[in-house]
This record gives sequence, C-alpha cells and structure tokens, in this order.
Amino acid sequence: MVIKKNIFQIIARRCLFAFLFLVYILSAQAQLSKIKIACVGNSVTYGYGLKDPTISSYPSLLQQQLGANYEVENFGHSGVTLLRKGHNPYYKTKAFTDMLLFKPDIAVIHLGLNDTDPRNYPNYRDEFIPDYSWLIDTIQKVNPKVKVYICSLTPIFSGHPRFVSSTFDWYWDLQKRIKEVAAIHHVQMIDLNAALFNRPDLFPDQIHPTEEGAAILANTVYQNLSGNFGGLQLPDIFTNNMVLQRNEPIKIWGKANAGTVVQAKFSQLKKSVKATNDGTWEIVLPASPANSQPQILEISNEEKLIQFNNILIGDVWLCSGQSNMYFSVKESAEADSVLQKADEAIPLRLFKYKPFAETDGHVWTAEELQRANNLNFFSGSWQLNDKQNVAPFSAVALAFGSKIVKEEKVPIGLIEVAVGGSPLISWVSRLSLESSPLFVQAFKNWTKSDFIMQWCRERAALNMKEATNPLQRHSYEPSFNFEAGIAKIAPFPIKGIIWYQGESDAENAELFEKLFPQFVQDWRKQWNKNLPFYYVQLSSIERPSWNYFRNAQRRMLSIVPNSGMAVSSDLGNKTDVHPKRKAPVGERLARLALKNTYHKNITASGPMFLSAKKIGNQIELIFSNSFGLKTTDNMSLRGFELLTNQGVFVPVSAIIKNDKVYIDIPKNIQVQKVAYAWQPFTTANLVNKENLPASTFIENIK
Repeated sequence: MVIKKNIFQIIARRCLFAFLFLVYILSAQAQLSKIKIACVGNSVTYGYGLKDPTISSYPSLLQQQLGANYEVENFGHSGVTLLRKGHNPYYKTKAFTDMLLFKPDIAVIHLGLNDTDPRNYPNYRDEFIPDYSWLIDTIQKVNPKVKVYICSLTPIFSGHPRFVSSTFDWYWDLQKRIKEVAAIHHVQMIDLNAALFNRPDLFPDQIHPTEEGAAILANTVYQNLSGNFGGLQLPDIFTNNMVLQRNEPIKIWGKANAGTVVQAKFSQLKKSVKATNDGTWEIVLPASPANSQPQILEISNEEKLIQFNNILIGDVWLCSGQSNMYFSVKESAEADSVLQKADEAIPLRLFKYKPFAETDGHVWTAEELQRANNLNFFSGSWQLNDKQNVAPFSAVALAFGSKIVKEEKVPIGLIEVAVGGSPLISWVSRLSLESSPLFVQAFKNWTKSDFIMQWCRERAALNMKEATNPLQRHSYEPSFNFEAGIAKIAPFPIKGIIWYQGESDAENAELFEKLFPQFVQDWRKQWNKNLPFYYVQLSSIERPSWNYFRNAQRRMLSIVPNSGMAVSSDLGNKTDVHPKRKAPVGERLARLALKNTYHKNITASGPMFLSAKKIGNQIELIFSNSFGLKTTDNMSLRGFELLTNQGVFVPVSAIIKNDKVYIDIPKNIQVQKVAYAWQPFTTANLVNKENLPASTFIENIK
C-alpha cells in the first residue's frame, strides 16, 4: 500500500507539473500574442500637467479600456516637433528609439502642436508632409504589418501666449496638412480636435488637457481602434411629432459602430449607408413637397430600430435670442386668447430647446455647473400645438408661426433656442471668433472683459459662485450657446431664422455693429445656405443707450443681405425690459417672411428712412414703405428732432404731405442731422397705412 501511495504521489506531482507548464506556455503565448500599441506624441500624449501620467495619461487609460489582450505603451515626449529640423525633433529622442524597438502592431501618432512655434513653422512648413511621411515609413520598416493611425491636433485655445500672433493660422494649416498625409498613406485619421475643441474648461494652460480631458482622448482613440461607438444614436432634434423641411433633401445623421449598415425608411423611400471609420453616418433622402399627413421615419442599425411617428413636412423656422424671445405665451398680454386658440389639429409643431439652468438670480448647483461644462445644457422634443405645450413656448415665435400657418397653409415647425440675458457673442461659433483679431480677445478672462456688459458679468458671477473650476462655463461666455445649442441643431434643414436679442449688447452699439454681420454670416455658414434672417429692433425704455442701439440695428439692413427688421419701439415700457405685448412683434416678423421669403404682395414693415433734403427753409424726408403715412393716434407728428452745429438736439414739429414728411427749420439755427424717435423711451407716432411704425434713425441732411 505504501508503494502504491508513493506512485500515486509521483503521478500527481507530474500531472501538476505538466499542468503548470501548460499554463506557463499558454501564458507565454498569450504574452507573445498581445497586440502592441504605441502612442507616439508630444506632451499631450506624455501626460504633461497630470498628477501621475503613468495612471491618468491617455495611453494609460487606453490600456485600461482595451484590457489584457493589448499592450499599450506611452512614447510621448514633451516639447517635440514632428519636423526633423525643428527645435526639438521627435526622431532624436529616446522615446522614438524605444518606440522602434517596441515594433508596434498599431501606432497612434499625435504630433504637430509644437510645430506651430515661430522657430519651426515659418522656416520648415513645406517639410511637414515629407517628414510625417518619413515617420510613417520608418515605423512600417520595423513592422511592415503595423496599422498606423494619425491624429488631428488637440486644441490650442486662445489664451495661449502665441495664439493671436501666429498660432491660430499655422495650427489650422497643419490640420489640413495632416489630412493630406492621411490621404497620401491611406491611413485612418482620429479626430482629437473634435473631441475637445469645445471644452476649454479642461485646458488650464490652454494646451494640455486635465485628467478628464485625457479620459476623453483615451475614449476617442479606443472608439476608433475598436469601432465601438456605442451603437445607433441620433441627435435629439429628431423626435416624434417633428416637422421636416419641404422641398429640400431630407438630411438624417448620427453615430453607429464603424462599418455597420444604417438604413432609413421614410414613406416609400429607403436608403442605407455604412457608418464610417469614425462612427459617423449621414443619409440624405430626396426632397418632398409639403405634407400634412402624418408619416413614420424608421432608422435601423444592427439589432436596433428607432421609429419616429407623426412626422409632417413643411417649413421649419429657428427662433432664437435672449429673454424677449424666451418670454412665454403664458406671461404675455395675449395669453388667454392665444391659449384658447391652441389646437393640436393645426399643423404647427413646437420644439423648445430649454436650458437646464436659468440665468436668473440664483447660484447654480453642482449639477448645473457640470451640465454647463459638459455642454449637456439644453433638452427638448417636438410637441403638438395644444395648451399644455403652447403655454411655456416663446410668445413671439408662436405668433410668428401661427400667422405663417394661416397664410401659407403648410405645416410649420418652430425651434426655440433662447437664453435670458445672453449677449450676442455667446451665440457665435468659436472658430468664427478666433478668426477675428478683434473678437478673439473676448475669450480672455471674459468674466471681467468689456466685450460683455457688466450686468451679464455680474449675473454670471452669481450663477457661478460655487464653481471650483476657474474655467467654469456659462451661458454668457463667448461661444457657449452656439456650442451647447446651435451646433447640435445646425445640420437640420430649416427655412429661416427669426431673432430677438440685443438688450445685453445695448451699451455698446459700435461693437454690436462689428459683430452682428459676422454672427449672421457664421450661422449661414453652419447651414451652408443664405438663410433669411429676420430680427426685432429693440423696444423703447428709459435706458440711455437704446436709441443708438436701435439705430445700429437699422443700419444692419443695408449691411446684412436677405434680412429684415421688425420695429417694436411703439410697444415698449419705460421701466420694463420685457414688454408684455408679444403677438404684434411675432406678426411683424411674419410679415417680413411672408413678403420676402413667401413672396406675398404685402407691406412688410413700417416707414424706413431713405433721404433728408433741405429745400429752402424746409427739410423733406422720404421713406420707403410710405404709402398712407399717418400718425398712429391721429394726433400731430411727434418724435422729430434736429441736431444743430452746436451739438444740440432741437425738437421740431413736422407734417405729412403726399406720403412725405416736411420739417420747418427754426430761425437762426444751422442743422446737421435729423433724428426720429431718438429718445430711449419714445412716443414717436409715425406709421404707414398698415399701422406699422417707423424706425428710430439719425441721418445727415443733404
């Protein structure tokens, strides 16, 4: 029995040894079969500024996401250039040598930020593409089967010391050259810029991301390597009850796992595409005429089907601005009558993109602050035209849409995106502002910058009182409302735009005149279309600068093509910045659209100044839209003044004759200019036959 026991022990030990040896062999093979990934780059790859790059750099986080079957190594080196003649070329570093010895199966290259340095770009720009090609070829020589990914440059924000002087132009030139390299070598690009270009809160020194930013980079690289983009996703502008723009190709877009087929089915139309390597897809269906009969749109991908019901085809209008556009039906003077007429059978659909945090006088919570930073700040869905949905909707937009529906008899969709108190600069894209030598400066320390009115800065400071991030984002910050709201809607086809904003810019009419044309051009560029743009001239109120601002808005009509202005000075309130009568404002905007966009034979606006001519001891004023000139209250004309050569405004009487206005020049004065409705709060009363008011103006006399 003892002998048998010893034999069994020997056999057991040999079996255990064989098992352990097999485990060792399998483990060794597993180690040998790991896919090796080399992250090639500069300080962003290395993890400069992070507490512990070995844990929180993007290559370290990528390793955690990919798991044990991958070996990810960080070959980043701070301050290096891709250019071989640059001041600190990557190919001369130990990181480069170690990377070649590593013989990667996959190489992810992110180089070029330091090539924007004045020591490099001006001298060697033409060598950038050849040097990038040399780097790719060199990596392929050590492993001919290596798969190379090259990355667009992560952001350099405007606070960087070289940004204004040189970096902006050189940076975007290198972005183009990197795309050329990808095309030359047929390698896949990873867009690291798109992942972070709207997150300045994650770049404390304007160029190096925080741990959260590194995590976004890691996830972006992971998605591109794995093709896993989280399955089928569409922007939140697509919901049940939506209106699609008639007579224009129907554009549908979103995300899906790379290479998978996405199919759209709408009415009798079907179309499918493959999601690209970066997970994006876009389906364009043929244009359709207006249709009030509810349709179904189905989007399918892999095992997922998304169905949108009760869709109409008509005209879609974007309704945006600040608090007077945000001002709801239930707050307006016309609330009762408007709500009584609300009827879901009317083909008017409402999409209110509501901010998560109001800009009223409260301190934002930690969640509100984080939502702002994440740009997860607006939410909404398409709703029917019933009392429940009409009550909180923009009163101006609702009046506009109701009149268009009535006159055009086609479905109308209204998208409201408005933020109380928001300055114009918050609605302009970052790229547009950065490309302007003037407005790029608005980003710098914006909470203390005169590019933004003091009231806005004080309110923002109150909202952000509990913020721990010195780069906390806010609705009044330059570009914020564009990035959080408009950018997520922009590809959605629309008919045009109505705009009510300016109260938070009224203290600086001269700055507004420079920014407004750029703003309109920027939005039209987002839609790649010369969209009609109809805006509201501010009402009257006892605020000293408002007359100048109203006049600046009037001047924009000759500068911004395909635009129109609705005058609202007759609806103002001496002390309330939010006049309660909103229906007339919306209806005046609708008149502009009906005449200029829908080509109706109507008078679209009130009298608009054309000329002032001195004839003897009189001044003759000629207006457009002047048929049936009269006063709104059948009283004598009010609101005309003459500016003398002594710089004094002299109120004068005026009369209407043959649809012109005549002013007698008082004796013993020399006049330079004529003004109308030049008081901040005005009771000026000139209208035309349609009872549409004349605009504020001040002009030279010929």
